[in-house]
Amino acid sequence: MKEHPRIVFMGTPEFAVPSLEKLVDHGYPVVGVITATDKMGGRGGKQLLESPVKRAAVRLGIPVLQPKNLKAPDFQNDLKRLRADLQIVVAFRMLPEAVWNMPPLGTFNLHGSLLPRYRGAAPINWAVMNGDRETGATTFFIRHEIDAGDVLLQHRMPIGENETAGDVHDRMMVEGADLVLETVRLIEGGDYQLRKQDDTAATPAPKLNRDMARIDFNRPVPEVHNFVRGLSPWPAAWTTLEGQQLKIIRTRVEAGDHALLPGTVTTYDKDSLRVACQDGFLVVESLQLAGRRRMETQEFLRGTELPAHTVLGQ
Repeated sequence: MKEHPRIVFMGTPEFAVPSLEKLVDHGYPVVGVITATDKMGGRGGKQLLESPVKRAAVRLGIPVLQPKNLKAPDFQNDLKRLRADLQIVVAFRMLPEAVWNMPPLGTFNLHGSLLPRYRGAAPINWAVMNGDRETGATTFFIRHEIDAGDVLLQHRMPIGENETAGDVHDRMMVEGADLVLETVRLIEGGDYQLRKQDDTAATPAPKLNRDMARIDFNRPVPEVHNFVRGLSPWPAAWTTLEGQQLKIIRTRVEAGDHALLPGTVTTYDKDSLRVACQDGFLVVESLQLAGRRRMETQEFLRGTELPAHTVLGQ
């Protein structure tokens, strides 16, 4: 009976853990895991934080390498000694050619979009922010250009009109693991056809930051809604309430004509918070005021008095 290929798995966040577990559960020999170095964090910055992938690898009894420099000769020699036939990357970092070109069966990556759309660090977020009704996951062989390698497999996923990027992330984390397993089986069998990406159809998905997350209520309400859910749960779209930062986590759209200044808040019976936008209302379902925990709107309104004619963002 032919043996399964020896696999080295590379990843860091929670998104990558189901893929690693799926491979092990199906009997594939994962001979090593490459992940980020430990960091200090937590309360007071005094707690040693290990990556979710490292914790999973330790639990599964898999050797772990945590290189600071992927080009370092010592790391690359350690990697060679693992004698991997195939390397798999799920939410890691850019690899030098000496690393991705090492195993005989190649190195493939799981990416959270239907490539060539949304090449970059935040594909799920940008798909949701742009109001896409569909996204998906792609496996492709790594080459020099970021997210531009030949495609192996793709899996399509719908995006619900009120789903946040976090919701889509959590579904894709599971469905992406199935795609990783299917891709390994395809490579193992050797019977597959690669599809080149159309670079002219590529769109960017740059890294997110808090500075870009400020809400503009002068825009049409569907755009504001997509902006909020595309940035939820991180970095979280925000505005200001009486000078304090207010993060808005979940919303829905309510159509309606009005003559209110964009950003004007209306409330009903401590149960509903609506914010006027260009052509309707953004109904806020959960939020977080600076210095407080995230909460549902009803709970927030029970403990917060909003003066009449409050305008967010002023």
